[in-house]
Amino acid sequence: MAKPILLSVDDDADVLRAIERDLRTHYGASYRVLASDGPEQALDLLKQLKVRNDSVALLLADQRMPKMDGVAFLKEAMQIFPDAKRALLTAYADTSAAISAINEANIHFFFLKPWDPPEEHLYPQLDDLLDDWQAGYHPTFEGIRMLGTRWSPRSYELRDFFARNRVPYQWIDVELSSNDPETKRLVEALGDEAASLPVVLFPDGTKFLESVPADVAQKVGLRTRAQTNFYDLAIIGGGPAGLAAAVYGASEGLHTVIIEREAPGGQAGMSSRIENYLGFPNGLSGGDLARRAVVQAQRFGVEILSQEAVGVRTEGSYRIIKMADGNEISCHALMIASGVQWRRLETPGVDRLQGAGIYYGGGSTEALSCKGETVYVVGGANSAGQAAMNFSRYADRVVILVRGTSLAATMSQYLIDQIEETPNIQLWTNASVVEVHGETHLEEISVLCSDTNKIERVPASAMFIFIGALPRTDWLAELVERDDRGFILTGPDLVWDGKRPKGWNLERDPYLLETNIPGLFAVGDVRHGSVKRVASGVGEGSVAVQFIHQYLSKV
Repeated sequence: MAKPILLSVDDDADVLRAIERDLRTHYGASYRVLASDGPEQALDLLKQLKVRNDSVALLLADQRMPKMDGVAFLKEAMQIFPDAKRALLTAYADTSAAISAINEANIHFFFLKPWDPPEEHLYPQLDDLLDDWQAGYHPTFEGIRMLGTRWSPRSYELRDFFARNRVPYQWIDVELSSNDPETKRLVEALGDEAASLPVVLFPDGTKFLESVPADVAQKVGLRTRAQTNFYDLAIIGGGPAGLAAAVYGASEGLHTVIIEREAPGGQAGMSSRIENYLGFPNGLSGGDLARRAVVQAQRFGVEILSQEAVGVRTEGSYRIIKMADGNEISCHALMIASGVQWRRLETPGVDRLQGAGIYYGGGSTEALSCKGETVYVVGGANSAGQAAMNFSRYADRVVILVRGTSLAATMSQYLIDQIEETPNIQLWTNASVVEVHGETHLEEISVLCSDTNKIERVPASAMFIFIGALPRTDWLAELVERDDRGFILTGPDLVWDGKRPKGWNLERDPYLLETNIPGLFAVGDVRHGSVKRVASGVGEGSVAVQFIHQYLSKV
């Protein structure tokens, strides 16, 4: 924990050195002692300390300083750190001014110069002041802080990035907290920079303005550059399938890297609760599953890159991956485990308000913000049911909108039972969203009721969309064969009428999870014909490693 600060201010270098020496001698074990040779510089320093979220216990200023005397300095400093104890250093001739300052400017004490010996004329009085300060002291948050607004899409993107990568941070909504004195002081300390939201503040004083995830990934310790330029196995995608393949591959001696553009866990990592995964009778969150898998993979030496793969090419037995930052890595075996993305709701207003009340996926970072509100969940599959159960813990009411007449055909029975037993969840069948409304954020939605052919316009503060998913494989279109929806074809799906895929030059058929490019595999949700379940993705990732070993044995 960072030590609270004692700050002394004096334009006389000899006096400043003496007071700094005496403070450090007596209080250095419990406090950090800082000194400034001018009040203007000291005020700038205090603003920096406020931005860093440091605690200031004592402000000790000389009364006679040019441009700004000690009393004026302490008055201004009090606006930045109002709880700090304030004391003056004065000459005998300034005693009257010091007494007036105590009465009129909330200054707590004054010391006469010289204060020798400090054991009699400095430490006892400061001990009382600091004991009094400690009685009301609450240590400040020492991690990353983020300032933004709830309805800012970029703020939501960053919050989601921190949450999914399990990076601890403190969220400060500058609009909701506008009446909070501490938030006001922080915004004032930032000055003009406070307009460049979202602002990310790091404990070392670094500030990122108008930040995006790519800006902060390296700063928070996520690896963005590969340690070497060649791997036995490279995996694009860090969902359950990719993580399982990494664990099995690395544990069996393959030098393995995962390239993940968002956060390990994939869509499963956004799930608030998975209750049908083998071995966890009480269920677990997608985030917990991802965290356990990442730790397991790293135990076996798997390297995880926070990067986006934008291209793949082949050169002989090498498969070469190009990253968004222009760097490349090569491998003998490549696995595509990039999963799927939520299908977009093609409804007027949705794109404009995405991230400002309209979200795709679980929205775990938004759950607390929905307290006391009405939330709409669009979709009838398990992911929608899991999200509805999570939001029901915070929202006043959760409404599930489905096109069909029930959930029976699309959702697991255990979730249907839970939803029916949750009083603040309402199922709205035969319903589809036809328009959303709001200027800066979602305010209302228009719902078409197919059984009555009427449109109802209802208030809504948040809407979460779960209407199926599609792969993002366009960047692979020139290399691998895909079906008409973009899912990657593998194994038997590549062999038609006994004919192997075009350009296939091996005497064997493609392995079960192998694409039309030898040594390039596809597993999980991105693969044509896959079962869209966490357990099946884990199974495919682990099984594929067997075929990868067979392929590598002949490279």
